[in-house]
Amino acid sequence: ARMRMTRDHGQPRKYHHDLIGWNGRMDGIQGAILGVKLKHLDAWNEARRKHARMYTDLLRGVDGVAVPEEAPYARHIYHIYALRVRNRDGLMAALGEKGIGAGIHYPIPIHLTEAYSFLGMGRGSFPVAEKAADEFLSLPMYPELTEEQVGYVCAEIKGLL
Repeated sequence: ARMRMTRDHGQPRKYHHDLIGWNGRMDGIQGAILGVKLKHLDAWNEARRKHARMYTDLLRGVDGVAVPEEAPYARHIYHIYALRVRNRDGLMAALGEKGIGAGIHYPIPIHLTEAYSFLGMGRGSFPVAEKAADEFLSLPMYPELTEEQVGYVCAEIKGLL
């Protein structure tokens, strides 16, 4: 009930606001677009999985690179393909100069964000999370990538490391 109220401007019933909320309701146009896009979801997920396998095959064993591993019981869809690398910022800048749009997702561990500052957890409180936030680099990942593009990204990474 609380989530329903939050998505509807915090209203349990029209014009009665019990919570601070927002308009999280889907309109008809968004629903129609989603109806079309969902038909392609399985194919898009499989394409990303194929690209991830290629990235992993080409980058596994490269010194200074840790590729993501998929647990045997899992089926990852790789909406993000993130490597762990030393000198992440330098590699990202060098890839950018080559026209490769690498990025950083989740650069700040949650305990270091303003929203959680009340917990009093500073740098050093969660060293594994902090190290991960400093090392993860996301490579281009979308269904329309080609094998040539994935190969190019991997070749450039190997050449830069």
